[in-house]
Amino acid sequence: MDFLLPLAIVLPMAGAATTLVVSRRPRVQRFISVGTLAVQLAVEILMLARVVQNGTIVVNVGGWTAPFGITLVADELAAFMLVVSTTVALAVLVYAISQGMADESETPETPVSIFHPTFLILATGVSNAFVAGDLFNLFVSFEILLTASFVLITLGGTKERLRAGAPYIVVSLLSSLIFLSAIALTYAATGTINLADLSVKLPAVDPDIVATLQAMLLVAFGVKAAVFPMYAWLPDSYPSAPAPVTAVFAGLLTKVGIYAIIRVQNLLFPTGSFGTLLMIAALLTMVIGILGAVAQSGIKRMLSFTLVSHIGYMLFGVALGSTAGTAAAIYYVAHHILVQTALFLGVGLIERVAGSTVLARLGGLASASPLLAALFFLPAMNLAGMPPFSGFLGKVGLFEAGVQDGRVLSLILVIGGTLTSLLTLYAIVRVWGRTFWRPAPEVTALEEPDDALQTESGRSLATRRAAQREALRQAKRREAGEKAARLPLGMVGATTAMVAVGLLLTVAAGPIYQVAQDAAEALSDRNQYVQAVFSSGEPLPGLDPGSPAAANGQAGGGR
Repeated sequence: MDFLLPLAIVLPMAGAATTLVVSRRPRVQRFISVGTLAVQLAVEILMLARVVQNGTIVVNVGGWTAPFGITLVADELAAFMLVVSTTVALAVLVYAISQGMADESETPETPVSIFHPTFLILATGVSNAFVAGDLFNLFVSFEILLTASFVLITLGGTKERLRAGAPYIVVSLLSSLIFLSAIALTYAATGTINLADLSVKLPAVDPDIVATLQAMLLVAFGVKAAVFPMYAWLPDSYPSAPAPVTAVFAGLLTKVGIYAIIRVQNLLFPTGSFGTLLMIAALLTMVIGILGAVAQSGIKRMLSFTLVSHIGYMLFGVALGSTAGTAAAIYYVAHHILVQTALFLGVGLIERVAGSTVLARLGGLASASPLLAALFFLPAMNLAGMPPFSGFLGKVGLFEAGVQDGRVLSLILVIGGTLTSLLTLYAIVRVWGRTFWRPAPEVTALEEPDDALQTESGRSLATRRAAQREALRQAKRREAGEKAARLPLGMVGATTAMVAVGLLLTVAAGPIYQVAQDAAEALSDRNQYVQAVFSSGEPLPGLDPGSPAAANGQAGGGR
């Protein structure tokens, strides 16, 4: 079943080409896009089951064996991330299609035919990043993501989106330049860029050169993951994009950067000298991100800052350098992808009902749409880490790993993570209370209609104004209720599905956390990965001949 691995990349790529060919037929585009991602998800679920059962899948593209050709590697970490990411992509696509069809019916315009091929190209880049077996293929994946995200974040060409997209483009290009320079220096120092080959050859390279390469890669991936102090581009860029674009960006793009850090740190630099620095960066990312979230007056920017903040939790797990820390980080990555996407899809529904995401203009939506209130409340509590949700379970795993580590800085991070969780709860409750629980805000004089209520003579001006405001609040509440009732079924269904999958991560926490644990244990044994890639059945130079991987390596990989 090794053919499943290239299918995970070929399917969205072929789908993108096909939707571009039929760009004048929107209905056909929609069918192809949804069908492509649905089949891709089925393929990846089968592949995850195959990997869990039989071990790592390795495919050498074109028959060129490692380290000379392009190698695709699907271990438990890669297969798990593929399933989670494609689940999110499929839900967001259904949401976007439903939103687009509703907007077309209300204000008919020429459909943006480029959206579907661009979205599938984005899915291609994400999938390729997870299975890339060499640094250059990983770089190509990031560039595919970058190109697609440039188009999506500026879709529509409004001044606001172009202005907000400019910093994102500049920062992304800068990180790509750093990454490409790191690849060139790595090849100069080792003569290879294959990850398995590098894990064997790097120990023989001068430690100062290794530290330089590690620092450059961490900076490149840290920018893409929005790690402090390289996060400022994110809160300004994401909120300006359409709701589906913001959701898929928030769910996936930064996590690809975190995935790259997890992969490179464990495979290439397991004894690197940046553990303390990563812990400090994780703490600052948590605390500064959540302080920024608390200070926001709009839901989109608040969620963007919480996105930055919770990247710190994932980085904390990586920085610990232990199997327990890595397992908790992997589980938390999956949790955050699902929950953050659900929240941004929920915000899109709020904006559609209320016409704004600014807190001062929101209120009374719980009575207008109890379903929308629940769809926002559940992932919000999950993000805050309330028990028994997956956010709580992931944080418990991280904190337990930090306590087991025993270093002072680890314990400080546990305290910082707890404080961040409490502040996340405060920010979330504040937003939910103002958006759903409090009465609709008063209407200003400029917003009052000409046919304001007539009142009996003798009533004071203040009384008349109060009656007018109450009547207008009731009118706004009725209008919000009518809009909520007309919410497109696809948008509500996709959001509900994401909330449900996020809850599944709690209900099935045992087996899912076990997958994360197995993936972390595989990452801790570099020999297993190397032997799977080279498939020689013989101990390779630099491997411990007595290790299980050296003794039991088989063609095609395996545990």
